[in-house]
Amino acid sequence: MSTMVKPRRRPQSAEKTGTRAMPWHPRMWHGMTMRAWFPMMARQRFAVSPSRAIMAVIISMISPLNSALALSQKLVWGKKIRDAKIEPDPIFIVGHWRSGTTLLHELLVQDRQFTYPNTYACFTPEHFLFSRYLIPWWLKFIMPSRRPMDNMEVSWERPQEDEFALCALGLPSPYLSFAFPNIPHLDDAYFDLRGLPPADLQRWKTAFVQFLKCVSVAGQGRQIVLKTPLHTARIDTLRELFPNAKFVHIVRDPYVIFPSTVRTWQRMSEDEGFQRPKNEGLEEMILSRFTRMYEVFEDSRTRIPPDNFCEVRYENLIDDPVAQLRKVYDRLGLDGFECVLPALEERAAGMRGFKVNRHKLSDEMRDQITERWGDFISRYQYWGSGD
Repeated sequence: MSTMVKPRRRPQSAEKTGTRAMPWHPRMWHGMTMRAWFPMMARQRFAVSPSRAIMAVIISMISPLNSALALSQKLVWGKKIRDAKIEPDPIFIVGHWRSGTTLLHELLVQDRQFTYPNTYACFTPEHFLFSRYLIPWWLKFIMPSRRPMDNMEVSWERPQEDEFALCALGLPSPYLSFAFPNIPHLDDAYFDLRGLPPADLQRWKTAFVQFLKCVSVAGQGRQIVLKTPLHTARIDTLRELFPNAKFVHIVRDPYVIFPSTVRTWQRMSEDEGFQRPKNEGLEEMILSRFTRMYEVFEDSRTRIPPDNFCEVRYENLIDDPVAQLRKVYDRLGLDGFECVLPALEERAAGMRGFKVNRHKLSDEMRDQITERWGDFISRYQYWGSGD
């Protein structure tokens, strides 16, 4: 199995050369059924910019097909999904956006004892088990070859964030701000799931577990490895569902994280949005959400059993991916490292010479990061990295 994203060796920043999404490229909304798509649009009062209306019309036309495929999956796979067991509990890769969660995810799932939700599953969560042999082979011709925000390779088979699946299921999510970037604080309560009414929280849990059952069926019962930055602030809820879940936390220089996250949000809003993004208040949102995420995370991590938690630094992962993956296996008590070692060594060889993107920050913004993210900087010893 070869799912690893291959970093570009060119010294220029990949974020400046990312492929721009074209009108025919698939978005995360294209896999929504009618019962997910139309209520989502109605909640936002169909606030679509004229220039994005065609995209909305196309998705409206596709949603009945998704509904028919979802019904077919329910008829064909329903019993097997209901009977599926998510055992052992999943491994969650957590960390802020642009911390290296994607790289770590793709390295870890080189091991065939694990499974994961791929891009097609996350974009079509209600019917991918049924349609995976019918549709992806021809959709590959319209799939962009690289991610728009950083030029990393993409395909339908590569690991993907499960939060995209929850969006496609019609659940509230902060990621809906990609669709409606000019509506502030969209679904903010789902950032950490704290304070949700019990009925809403139970609906989220039920949908999440149902999707993971489908992933388990697709992966023939292998242990699932997941990565979504939002899960960094949801650990207590995840442990309620999966008491023996394991967590790998990755950290990175915050003075790199900030501008890279700004760029990611801008590109995702531009490519996925039904509105032309104004990006008003974007920097403040990222500053405040980072603080919120790590306040919740640092509280939650104290309740994770030590044998179920491991921490990795992005800088160390880039320098020696094999040693860092060995560390993850050792800390989490995972078997089989020697079996996956040849694949990891091959990937490590391909990463040699990789250049980490550098970003320019104004003195004012650097000072804000130092002040507002000071607890993180101190805890993870990133003092001086912004010089």
